[in-house]
Amino acid sequence: MMYLAQPDQQQKLEWLDGGQFAVLLDSAATDGQLTVGRFSVAKGEAPPYHVHTREDEIFMLIKGTALVWSDDQELELSEGGIVYLPKNVPHGYRITSATADLLMICTPGGIEGMFRHAGRDMSTARPEGFEISKDLMAEAADLYGQIIVGPPR
Repeated sequence: MMYLAQPDQQQKLEWLDGGQFAVLLDSAATDGQLTVGRFSVAKGEAPPYHVHTREDEIFMLIKGTALVWSDDQELELSEGGIVYLPKNVPHGYRITSATADLLMICTPGGIEGMFRHAGRDMSTARPEGFEISKDLMAEAADLYGQIIVGPPR
């Protein structure tokens, strides 16, 4: 069945380092097939070095530049570049431009639960001092099949 969500219907979450993650398509909308999300982030944003145990991940850098690590490789990702990150391979990235816009596709779907668990729905009032703590991040990762293997690179 078709699913359509206009920008004002897409859930927006506050994410790491004050960035934003928009849930464009979740597993409910795609019958579990995939998750599509979009990050709007600033220079230096970087998730912990991690492994996905359930899904393959694709990142397309719509705007900006980044360094990407996968296993023992370090690569530069430029605007318009795309990277495929298979499950069970450690990876991470760091934004090197002033801002960046990234499209994320994961298959199968479900990873949006991790973002919803640790992030803050931006349609609600922001609690004073809100932050995604290492403990909350670890809890969310564990619940959704992610393994944090190290700090951000």
